[in-house]
Amino acid sequence: MSRHPEVLWAQRSDKVYLTVALPDAKDVSVKCEPHGLFTFSASHVQGDSYSFTLELYGSISPEGCKTKTGLRNILCSVQKAQRGWWKRLLKSEEKPAPYLKVDWHRWCDEDDEESASDADDDDARFVSQDDESSDDEGMLYLPDLEKARV
Repeated sequence: MSRHPEVLWAQRSDKVYLTVALPDAKDVSVKCEPHGLFTFSASHVQGDSYSFTLELYGSISPEGCKTKTGLRNILCSVQKAQRGWWKRLLKSEEKPAPYLKVDWHRWCDEDDEESASDADDDDARFVSQDDESSDDEGMLYLPDLEKARV
C-alpha cells in the first residue's frame, strides 16, 4: 500500500514549486503531462512506498519541469504552459487533501513577484546538482539547535 508524503506548494506567474517532504528517498520518479497531471512516486530506505497524483489547475510544459532530490526533500519546479496566477493548485474546487500545504517559505503574492524574483532565484537550486546548501534549505522539521544553545 502506498502512502502520501507531505507536499508544500507555492507559485509564481510562470512556475509552481512543489516540495515533497520525504527524507532519504530513493527511486524517485516524477512525471509531468501537458494537461496538468503531476505524478510522483518514491520509496523510503525502510521499504515504504509513497505516491500521489495531482490534477493541477492549468496546463504545464513537461520539458520545463525539473526535480532535485536532497537529503530531506524532493524539490520540483513545474513550468506553467501560460504565464499567469492560478486561483488554486488543483483543478478541483473541493478541499485539497490534508497532505497538501502552502509553502510559506517560497510563497509570493502576485504584486510582490518582481521584487521577490530579484531577491532570490529559486531556479538556481534546480540548475546546479553540486549545490551543498540545497540539502539543508527547506528543512521542514528540524530547528537550528546550535542557535538555541545560548
